[in-house]
Amino acid sequence: MNNKLSKVFDNPNHKAFIAFITAGDPSADCTVSYILEMAEAGADLIEIGIPFSDPTAEGVVIQEANIRALRGGMTTDGVFDIARRVREKSQVPLVFMTYLNPVFHYGYDRFFARCEELGVDGIIIPDLPFEEKDEVAVPAAAHNVSLISMIAPTSESRIQKIASQAEGFIYVVSSMGVTGVRNEIKTDIGSMVESIRKVTDVPCAVGFGISTPEQAAAMAAVSDGAIVGSAIVKLIAKEGENAAPVLREYVKSMKEAVAAL
Repeated sequence: MNNKLSKVFDNPNHKAFIAFITAGDPSADCTVSYILEMAEAGADLIEIGIPFSDPTAEGVVIQEANIRALRGGMTTDGVFDIARRVREKSQVPLVFMTYLNPVFHYGYDRFFARCEELGVDGIIIPDLPFEEKDEVAVPAAAHNVSLISMIAPTSESRIQKIASQAEGFIYVVSSMGVTGVRNEIKTDIGSMVESIRKVTDVPCAVGFGISTPEQAAAMAAVSDGAIVGSAIVKLIAKEGENAAPVLREYVKSMKEAVAAL
């Protein structure tokens, strides 16, 4: 496992809080500032979304953030520059979340070489089929970047197969459908995690739909951490360039909820 990712989960009494942000929404400068703000507020790991024109796993909130970022001129090189600027001030673990198309067109080896150079620790690619993951996993591993596996409620009989080859951490998808805030999470996450732990000790963090401290605590109680994306992106959409203090308080409240377990 990547050393920095392992430190996120290395204390069994420490539940991780993972925050997602779309790069370039509302600007590159804001993204750098907000990542640093969330890290200082207690986020253990930051997922940086690389904007893409067809983000099939995303709900309306993150889709619109992608559109705003792309209209603002954000590119893959621009996201790398954001990572570089964050690394000048923080060693918070960073993971990219994007789709296969931008990575493929950038060139796998070139992409992961940049990740290694800038200290990006992992990548999540929702539209990468498990059966075809080696075309990405091999060049990623060559540059010490973990390819994070996603396991959804629909994975069913494939849960243990996917988990047995996982690295970094496993992104457990809490609900069917796309990302977005949900009033209630009905999936039996405990059973999914129990199935995963029969074949691997790679940590599990739960995402999709989590927005409140109570939900974060409930998901972290049966896993190793909680991931929040849409709720953060929604705050940024509302507050724009003035989101820093709101983000700080929100992340602090979410971290306190999972840390109290």
